[in-house]
Amino acid sequence: MSSRYCYLLALAIFLAAPTLPAQQPPPASAQAPESSSSTRAPQPPPATSNGISSKVTLETSETLFSMMAAINSCGYDQGLSTSDPLRAQLRNEVAQAVASSAKAGAARDQLCSFYKDHQPPQAARDLAQYVSLALYLGEPPKFSPTLQESDLPPDAEYVFGIISLLQNFYEEAGLHQAWQKHQPDYEAWVSRLHQPVADMILRTDLYLKLQLSAYLGRRFAIFLVPLAAPGEVNARNYGEDYFMVLSPAAAGKLRLDEVRHTYLHYVLDPYASNHAAAIKRLEPLLQSVRAAPMDESFKDDIGLLVTESLIRAIETRTTNAQVRDKAAEAARREMVKASQSEGFILTGYFYDALVKFEKDPAGLKDSYGDWLYNIDLSREKKLAAQVNFSQRAAPELLQASKIRQAQLLDLAEKRLAEHDPAGAQKLARQALEEHNEDPPRALFILARAAAESGDMPGARSYFERTLEIAQEPRMLAWSHIYLGRIYDLQENRDAALNQYRAALSAGDAGADTRVAAQRGLAQAYEPPEKR
Repeated sequence: MSSRYCYLLALAIFLAAPTLPAQQPPPASAQAPESSSSTRAPQPPPATSNGISSKVTLETSETLFSMMAAINSCGYDQGLSTSDPLRAQLRNEVAQAVASSAKAGAARDQLCSFYKDHQPPQAARDLAQYVSLALYLGEPPKFSPTLQESDLPPDAEYVFGIISLLQNFYEEAGLHQAWQKHQPDYEAWVSRLHQPVADMILRTDLYLKLQLSAYLGRRFAIFLVPLAAPGEVNARNYGEDYFMVLSPAAAGKLRLDEVRHTYLHYVLDPYASNHAAAIKRLEPLLQSVRAAPMDESFKDDIGLLVTESLIRAIETRTTNAQVRDKAAEAARREMVKASQSEGFILTGYFYDALVKFEKDPAGLKDSYGDWLYNIDLSREKKLAAQVNFSQRAAPELLQASKIRQAQLLDLAEKRLAEHDPAGAQKLARQALEEHNEDPPRALFILARAAAESGDMPGARSYFERTLEIAQEPRMLAWSHIYLGRIYDLQENRDAALNQYRAALSAGDAGADTRVAAQRGLAQAYEPPEKR
């Protein structure tokens, strides 16, 4: 194989990797119920989506619809009087189906007996536990769990027994027919809310001056569930994926501040993970917040405290951002003090850093490490000692989870981003040998590293091995797309077409995946140099 052909292969794979549109920079990570580092994130329930970007989608899900319909039938009435009329209509239709069938009535009674026996002391956790479980379930009618029961978050494990009852209720009450009838109504919600969310994401990206990046293997999905109480928000982080399950508030609006809060976690958490050593030196600050009213998790993990403080600073700095008079600035400073009084003592430091950041051409990627380096530990400890902590703190939207120490495959991905394929290969092979991280992800990294090195046989072999054992739809889809491009470069058009078709059938809802596969079907792939 000629060196020029190897070079073209590397270009074909990497310059054509999925990216966000040029006018819409990307994000980078966040948190909640923690999954082990050796277990890939569960796939969310099958859904239809309206892509906001290649990694942010508004979605609907029949699995979540079914779970919500079930608990609505059993007494989940929170926010019913202020809900959209669609919720009452669906409840009435399901009730009529149950009333018309003895089997459906029996299925409902069994389901509701379980529901009543598993109501938590805090009413706010009633919906949350079923959301946690539904995000780990496959498509109807089986609702097959995507993890072992022992690997579920505690709240999902607590209601695991509802699955078989849900299967029966789904069949007997005709939930699939109800879903088919009202799916257009759900999609209408998605269409109406798409632009406000897209605008918020774009504003956040522009403020942080985020650079274009593939973000392959990560996603931020927002599921709309009108059968939940208006304004109800449940945010989850599973592995590298972030999910929000929410119901539009009054007048059909989303609580965009909470969406942005979760999105900021999605963006910032990987930075904390990749700078774990720099953050660790700040651990003495934890002694200063023992009396703070915030959740205990922030008092035990300096990474969580740093990230939340930075998020609070960004939210404060962008409040009425267009107004820069003294009164507006004074109001923002009061917001900083309020965050510090809850225990997020670095909010003031990051607020001041952001003032300078706004005037600097450098983006988040280049600034984050400097922010950590420039923290004067002694000074911040003295300032923290002067804080008068409040009696209560606002509950954190995401259930806090510890920032993971950077794993081998995280480091391998970083080497790839730095165009060091040899370093990426070494780390990915080590992860495979130690059997303590995700084998499909390791193979996927090895395939891309081989491609960047110009090793087409190696890249093809690793992509094929990835397909043999991977389950994540996005990884499957892009393995097929990359193989299709390799076959196109080898002028094997029939084999390439088969790969692009397989990519479309892999189950990934990302708009970039669909566009790349459809483009491959429309015409043979050409490396960038030839275009």
